[in-house]
Amino acid sequence: MNKTLILHGWGGSDAPHWQAELAAQIAKDYGTVSFPLLDNPHFPSKNRWVKQVKNILEEFQPDTVVCHSLGCTLWFWLCEEDIVPIKRLFLVSPPSHKTPIEMVKSFFPVPSPQNLKANSIQMIVSDNDPYINRTEAKEIADSYNIPMTIIKDAKHINADSGYGKWALIEELVMEKK
Repeated sequence: MNKTLILHGWGGSDAPHWQAELAAQIAKDYGTVSFPLLDNPHFPSKNRWVKQVKNILEEFQPDTVVCHSLGCTLWFWLCEEDIVPIKRLFLVSPPSHKTPIEMVKSFFPVPSPQNLKANSIQMIVSDNDPYINRTEAKEIADSYNIPMTIIKDAKHINADSGYGKWALIEELVMEKK
C-alpha cells in the first residue's frame, strides 16, 4: 500500500466524517497515512495552510492525496508552488472557484494551475452540493480532462449528509477491487 495524505476542508473532518473513517481504515489495514489537522481550521489562512502542507509533502512524500472541499482549493494553490508530483489525486466536493464566504476569503479566487501535479486524478461531486453547481464542477473536470463521478443527493459529501464510513472512497484509495 502506498502513502496517503488526507487534506480536510474548512473546519476539519474529524469523526464521523468519511475522511476520518478513511484514515482509520488505512491505518487499520497497516497502511501509511497522514491526516494532519491544518492550522486554525475554523479560521483558515491560505498562506499558512500552503506553507504547512508544503512541509508535509516534503517530509511525508505521499503517493496519494485525498482532498475534501477547501482541501481541493488548497491543492490548486499548492500546484502553483514547486511541489513534487504525486501518483494519485482525489478531489471530493471542491467548492466553487468563486466562493464568497468571508471566513475563507484568502483562498479565493482560485488559480487555474497548468498542471495538477498528479499522474491520475479523479473528481467526485454531488448533484446537489450547496457549494458548487454541476455545471462548474464539470467545467473544472473538463479543463483538466479529469474523470468525474456524480453522486445523487449527497449534498457536500460530508458527515452532515451521511458520509461517515464510505465504501466507494475506501475502494478507490485503497485499491480494493
